[in-house]
Amino acid sequence: MDAIDRIVGGLEKKNKIISMHEKTVIAFHEAGHAAVSWLLEFAHPLVKVTIVPRGKALGAAWYLPDERQITTYEQMVDEITAALGGRASEEIQFGKISTGALNDLEKVFKQAYAMVVFFGLNKKLGNISFYDSTGQQDYSFTKPFSEHTAQIIDEEISNLIENAYSRAKELLTANKEKLAQLAEILLKKEVIFREDLEKIFGPRQWEEEKMLIEGENGNGNKLPENNTTITLNVSNSDQQSADERTDDQQTDNQSKTKK
Repeated sequence: MDAIDRIVGGLEKKNKIISMHEKTVIAFHEAGHAAVSWLLEFAHPLVKVTIVPRGKALGAAWYLPDERQITTYEQMVDEITAALGGRASEEIQFGKISTGALNDLEKVFKQAYAMVVFFGLNKKLGNISFYDSTGQQDYSFTKPFSEHTAQIIDEEISNLIENAYSRAKELLTANKEKLAQLAEILLKKEVIFREDLEKIFGPRQWEEEKMLIEGENGNGNKLPENNTTITLNVSNSDQQSADERTDDQQTDNQSKTKK
């Protein structure tokens, strides 16, 4: 884990001077990311959260993304909402926002822009993609859409991000006490793992449902336990045909005996 932290996050800045107020803001920021991602179905599973400065970052959250070949609209919206959880937590707890969400906002804008412009995931624009796989669009001076469409794109990106931000605030407001508990633990330990979130928020219901589905067979029926007896119910018509087949076999055996 130390090697992963050093490679991914950079060297630990032990000599970096951070005031207690700034450390508290960072703790609530990272706790907001962790809480929102824990409460959303399609957000990436959390591995650990730290407020130890590494590289240029004052805090970080490690996630383990699911291996996906395709991504749905709901999954991308949940990821945007989780990325905005840090700033939403700051506003809820302190009534102010800081510049600490710069990296989050950059990531969110790029993802929202791709949803609207490239992936055709916006209802107002419809099934239209302005992506150019040839790469020639980068060298052109004209955009492949009108000024009116450009205005719609700006509005839809803004609406998508603001709706996700409001959603993050609603989730954290409903779990404000648990958010404060998580931030306090983070201030004391400086590093928390998913086990700490599970103690406060409880297990994720979607993971339990996933485990239940994985424990079922292809017909949607639960696999029997070791001591379970399986009973096969036969309908009357099937039973009758089975009796008829038995009578036919007895008749054939009798005829063979006579011969």
